[in-house]
Amino acid sequence: MVHTYSLNGYNIAIDGNSGNVHVLDDITYHMLEDMHEMPSLADVRKKLKEKYTIDEIDEAYNEIKALADNDMLFCSEEKLEKAAASKQMDTSLKALCLHVSHDCNLRCEYCFASSGDYNSGRKLMSRDVALKAVDYLVQNSGGRHNIEIDFFGGEPLMNFNVVKETVAYGRQIEGATGKRFYFTITTNGTMLDKEKIDFINENMDNVVISIDGRKEVHDAVRYDRIGRGSYDRIMTSAKELVAGRNGKSYFIRGTFTARNKDFSKDVMHLADMGFKEISVEPVVGSGGDLYFQESDIPELLKEYENLALQYVERRAADRQFRFYHFDINLYDGPCLFKRITACGAGYEYLAVSPDGDLYPCHQFVGQDEFILGNVFDGISNKDMSDKFKGNNIFTKQKCRNCWAKLFCSGGCHANAYFSNGIISEPNELACALQKKRIECAIMIQALEADV
Repeated sequence: MVHTYSLNGYNIAIDGNSGNVHVLDDITYHMLEDMHEMPSLADVRKKLKEKYTIDEIDEAYNEIKALADNDMLFCSEEKLEKAAASKQMDTSLKALCLHVSHDCNLRCEYCFASSGDYNSGRKLMSRDVALKAVDYLVQNSGGRHNIEIDFFGGEPLMNFNVVKETVAYGRQIEGATGKRFYFTITTNGTMLDKEKIDFINENMDNVVISIDGRKEVHDAVRYDRIGRGSYDRIMTSAKELVAGRNGKSYFIRGTFTARNKDFSKDVMHLADMGFKEISVEPVVGSGGDLYFQESDIPELLKEYENLALQYVERRAADRQFRFYHFDINLYDGPCLFKRITACGAGYEYLAVSPDGDLYPCHQFVGQDEFILGNVFDGISNKDMSDKFKGNNIFTKQKCRNCWAKLFCSGGCHANAYFSNGIISEPNELACALQKKRIECAIMIQALEADV
């Protein structure tokens, strides 16, 4: 399948089964537009004879045919499946998300974690469970050298001592185990002080700070237990932390809702605050005025295009920042196997509850039917793990027929489950937004290749 679109003066074609991207002139764009298989020369001549000469049509057709003959256009799904089966992918454990705190000092309206306790009661992870989780990761990571621990919550800084002890233990055993730990932490930023900022900047390879954008937008949904907005408490500390990163990775991560469908203003506000690494994502869920309806899709797609145009203007004016969803690497991106299987939830990546229970990812924590086992005894629910391992773009019918499948890898398992009750049926609204983000990202790549 070939998807064509035009954006910001660029005509683009994406081959769904090879992942190849082509920037087109007008004649090849008109030739490929609305074509689901390689057309015949006679059909193309008939379609375009009023716009172009026969010689122009024949020359463009021959260029397209050469690409198709080399599986760069109209590549068959059978060839993609054959390539995917040519190598066994490493499915050993790569990362653990440690829920060191099932408690939070904020009460964000859209919180998927039920205000931080995941409907399982407010509790903190003990030192023993945390260190056992580290051991479990080492023992089940196979031949991997680089492995990852993500500190998550709730608010993980509510259990700061255990975070520190876990990092110290990981560093202590690196030499003996032949592993290198990559530590990350996600925080709402309200508990940051000099001690915590210094520790994070020294020890965390990546840090994610939650800020939703403009003060009025942020404070309307991210407030504490007595209703006070958190923007002012976060912003100063977040700037201080980021200033001390010294080249280490970070992200300012926001959520936009149906109340701020002009979310490009929130992205630009964060950029104006001096942040260079930004991710602002749509809220996940349904049932209230925070959540999107199908009728919102056209407005949201237009807003992503609006954001993309502002984004390229800023980059041209040397006011660059990186927007996570527009950052697609067309040359050195994920390998084919990752593009087919996505995040590895349920086997490569697991979440650990405060009690040590293992879940497919952080969003399934608290859903008892998804418990895979625990860090003390290992995986006991192998069928569930295998279900996630087998959930990929070839097993999802909607994905098989989608041009974007090698860029989104089938979407989020949790988003699919919580919207459709099954991990193999993607959320259609999420798919629509993801496809528009991919279109925008590729247009930006085309523009920058022109510069």
